[in-house]
Amino acid sequence: MAKTARKSAAPAAAPGKPNRERPGEPERYKASKDELLDFYKQMLLIRRFEERAGQLYGLGLIGGFCHLYIGQEAVAVGLQSAMKVGRDSVITGYRDHGHMLAYGIDPNVIMAELTGRAAGISKGKGGSMHMFSVEHGFYGGHGIVGAQVALGTGLAFKHQYSGDGGTCLAYFGDGAANQGQVYESFNMAKLWDLPVIYAIENNKYAMGTAVERSASEPDFYKRGESFRIPGIQVDGMDVLAVRGAAEEAMKWTQAGKGPIILELLTYRYRGHSMSDPAKYRTKEEVQDYREHRDPIDLAAAELGKLGVKEDELKAIDKEIKDIVVASAKFAEEAPEPDPAELYTDVLVESY
Repeated sequence: MAKTARKSAAPAAAPGKPNRERPGEPERYKASKDELLDFYKQMLLIRRFEERAGQLYGLGLIGGFCHLYIGQEAVAVGLQSAMKVGRDSVITGYRDHGHMLAYGIDPNVIMAELTGRAAGISKGKGGSMHMFSVEHGFYGGHGIVGAQVALGTGLAFKHQYSGDGGTCLAYFGDGAANQGQVYESFNMAKLWDLPVIYAIENNKYAMGTAVERSASEPDFYKRGESFRIPGIQVDGMDVLAVRGAAEEAMKWTQAGKGPIILELLTYRYRGHSMSDPAKYRTKEEVQDYREHRDPIDLAAAELGKLGVKEDELKAIDKEIKDIVVASAKFAEEAPEPDPAELYTDVLVESY
């Protein structure tokens, strides 16, 4: 069985200097039956929602780009279940639907945003890649690769400056991990010991380029070492392993020890976006993950050990499907924005 998490090895100390402090070794989270059922429902909601979004895209009801989160559900659910809405903040890239659902945001307003409706969470202006909810502490959805890392560092500074006790969770992928602004952010975050968790979702492919072809150091959890930022590598297909690592990372930032990196080893079943046929990998590779590493199936197996029967899981699936069908119906029936809305929310006036 794959190891759930591991720390990067501590570098040798220079003469006269103490070894760097490291976070503790994460333990796989010991969830109660009710907690695990909740994780299962959240992951299943993301899966069924994204499947439906893919169908609506195929029907032409969703325009522009659309990046699905199918296969990566354990990452968002495991990480964000350890955070407090109202205290902490989350920021991510363009594969953002799953992160919003994991934060408890109404599927109706997310689906309405995908279809460009006025009832959408960004009034139909953001679409798939640019969703936003200050109310939930969710600061996007960003289309520029790696841009959210610098912005997330700024959110962490806000938490520190205001003394609100919050931590920023800043997601980015293995492709964004090679962007220069990421390392400028690392340097600033450690200089000021900002409360930020850099969550690298390593799904093995930056668009269509395998990690091994684009990264001279493919172990991304080590990328902060030169900035004295510790890293942990986590099995991102196991929601309990992810939650355990999230607990350790939150403990680190909440203690005022500064930034930490979590590398989540995960996998996306679909292409980079809906326009990507994903011919750069074999069907056998995808099928192997689906059959042996699927995060929802792994959670179902854990629930089975706790006495949850297959009939109960089927009932949950039906309940989730009904929610998603209703969200699609809500979106399709919602009106499009008034043309005058084109000129609103463009500038912020400050006095």
